[in-house]
Amino acid sequence: MLPNDPTPLARREVRELQRYNAGLSSEQVAKRFGVSQIAKLGSNENPYGPSPQVGAAISSAMADSGLYPDAACSLLRDALSARLGVTPEQMVFGNGSEDLIAILCRVFLDHGDKLVTITPAFGLHTLYPHSLGAQVHAVPMLADGGFDIEGLIDALAVPPRMLMFSSPSNPVGSALSASQLEQILSALTPATLLVFDEAYYEYALASPGYPDVLTQLAEQQTPWIVLRTFSKAYALAGLRVGYGVVSSAALADLIDRLRTPFNVNRLAQVAALAALQDEAHLQAGLAATIRERERLNQALTEMGINVVPSLTNFLFFETDQPSAQLHETLLAYGVIVKPWLEPEYTCWTRVSIGSPDENDQFLAALSRSLRPPMIP
Repeated sequence: MLPNDPTPLARREVRELQRYNAGLSSEQVAKRFGVSQIAKLGSNENPYGPSPQVGAAISSAMADSGLYPDAACSLLRDALSARLGVTPEQMVFGNGSEDLIAILCRVFLDHGDKLVTITPAFGLHTLYPHSLGAQVHAVPMLADGGFDIEGLIDALAVPPRMLMFSSPSNPVGSALSASQLEQILSALTPATLLVFDEAYYEYALASPGYPDVLTQLAEQQTPWIVLRTFSKAYALAGLRVGYGVVSSAALADLIDRLRTPFNVNRLAQVAALAALQDEAHLQAGLAATIRERERLNQALTEMGINVVPSLTNFLFFETDQPSAQLHETLLAYGVIVKPWLEPEYTCWTRVSIGSPDENDQFLAALSRSLRPPMIP
């Protein structure tokens, strides 16, 4: 006898929710298509791996893996607060920054509350609010990939409960300037929490004019949180360490009330601390990624493809075929990318910046995939 379907027991918002597209693993693609060389370029992972110091730190910590981790992430908290020039009480930690996004939505959003974001957007910026019954107002990016500042300000005229977006943008790759950020901050009131997702912060720092967001926000009277992660530039995606800098200890306290007590495990904490201390490895990986990003951008442009200039470790480009179709075609060549499925962006694709060999594999596969079929 088959068990009864539990779907009717779930909340309506969950029943109607679209599943987050986490992408395919290399193992899945290898098995399905029988290819041995995989270029996994769909999840914005760092192809150069973590600092060698990370492995040593994890090995040393293994003896204590039977003990619960430090719930306060004390050592990592102290190191980050000193580096960033904030108080330790302004730090919060999560099992990846998306853990903090989920917590923030549960703390601040209720059924019918309004959230303002941008589109195209990181999927969890809309998925979590929808799951709670919040109303999502998404402001489209401009045709050139820039932020629609006037549109965002108009959306804030009736203050929403939350304003949440990423800058640099995921998936577009563009970022706010200091003056644009100031315009948005001037439009905020204490009725709105600003969630500024800066997951690609380290990559963007190399770009002239990228704003010092924490310094600008330090003068802000309305509540805010800046989200960052060790998943990207520090190459710890598999260990899940995210953190946030908040406007006040009171905001940190609200987040901690719904945070699971041990949401950052012991090995992840020591790994993040070791990665933070190896500045040379970080900078070498950033430089290599930026060189490859510019090479890839030029190659796509020379192919006649519309690609948005990026401050991140990925590129967002448009072709004349649906991205889901292009994604399937590329899989046969062992190349994994991220097809974008939001309305109005279904011919756009996001590709991560991989190693030189992975990028060459992608370019060759893309060229074959876009080439018109030969007529016999």
